[in-house]
Amino acid sequence: MAGDDKEDFRVRPERSRSRGQRADARSRSFINQVHAAIREAGGDPNRIGGFAGKGSGRFNARGRGAKAVASFPKDDGGWQRDSAGRFRSRRVVVKARVVKLNPRRGARGPKMRRTVSQAAGAHLRYLERDGVTHDGEKGRAYSHLENEADGRAFIERGREDRHQFRFIVAPEDAAELDDLRGFTRDLMRQMEKDLGTRLDWIAVDHHNTGHPHTHIIVRGVTDDAKILNIAGDYIAHGVRHRACELVTLELGHQSEIEVARKLASEVDAERLTRLDKMLLAEQREQGFVVSSLDLNPRLQTGRGFSRFFVHRLTP
Repeated sequence: MAGDDKEDFRVRPERSRSRGQRADARSRSFINQVHAAIREAGGDPNRIGGFAGKGSGRFNARGRGAKAVASFPKDDGGWQRDSAGRFRSRRVVVKARVVKLNPRRGARGPKMRRTVSQAAGAHLRYLERDGVTHDGEKGRAYSHLENEADGRAFIERGREDRHQFRFIVAPEDAAELDDLRGFTRDLMRQMEKDLGTRLDWIAVDHHNTGHPHTHIIVRGVTDDAKILNIAGDYIAHGVRHRACELVTLELGHQSEIEVARKLASEVDAERLTRLDKMLLAEQREQGFVVSSLDLNPRLQTGRGFSRFFVHRLTP
């Protein structure tokens, strides 16, 4: 402006922030977005990438198996990685459920107990149904000694139990195991050592899906007829950790080719995969993800939770 139209003004700059502070703020905002998405999907962000996370409390640490879990590595949840962050040990998926049969003595009448027993029997019949074997025949229950266990007798023995444990154990490389039944027996023997008691259990192998797996039912009693209480952390992590050890012992650690092939198969998966966990770990350590969209097909597709990283990396 010229002459009298000129106006005086004073520059008052705001407090400057370092580049690192701005990066930290963006990082925290991004982490909050990812955690919100995980919660919306029904997950627990506190358990992503860690062994037991903040969700492990005194109730999870009480019961048999707690000491064994305390000796496991706490940085990988039993899914061991190499120095480059790739999973080298064989992976096993374990689903666990504690089924209440008779929570308190006298709390349920004979009719209710009969209903519960019928439900347990129906579950066994479902496991032993037709079409679950290699040849499409009826499934057969087995135990630690018997190749054809009496499932009805097992259900009858546990009629008065307070609860029972049900596990589904699915090794990623189950098709390569020579003897899935032998693997299950080895796993149960290891669980007995960890829990400090003999277990009364039966199992049924299923081969009717793309991934062979085993259903295991364990009575909720110890070898001296007391109530069997298993620590929540052992149920959530201990069984899987032991199963991974056994499969890795038999098949060896995954080769570079196997790791690459399995990671490539997860690019289009609509779930939280190892690739997502690797990205989360990198973001947690560095505050951001250093990656090229041209080199990372997971980021190109935006599948799973990696789509949130795409939003950060693309202009």
